[in-house]
Amino acid sequence: MSYNITSHTRTQAKKLNVVVKPSTVKGKKIDVFNKQGDKLASVGAIGYGDYGTFLRTKGKEFADKRRKAYKIRHQKDRVIKGSRGYYADQLLW
Repeated sequence: MSYNITSHTRTQAKKLNVVVKPSTVKGKKIDVFNKQGDKLASVGAIGYGDYGTFLRTKGKEFADKRRKAYKIRHQKDRVIKGSRGYYADQLLW
């Protein structure tokens, strides 16, 4: 099952000055690269939703609730700049 990168993720990638592509790692949504083409991380488990997907399928109110829950649940790892958790938070949520 392939993941379609959402417009939300593409917009966030531009803000972070990174490039996102569908992941080559089994079970992951996206691979994150710097502008020189060096791979930084593979993030997002295929079986789980993300903000852009929820926005499209369930609406803004539902997506905002899921975003808040995600940010609380992943508080420890999402704030470490450059980590997989950081990129998942910034790009998918």
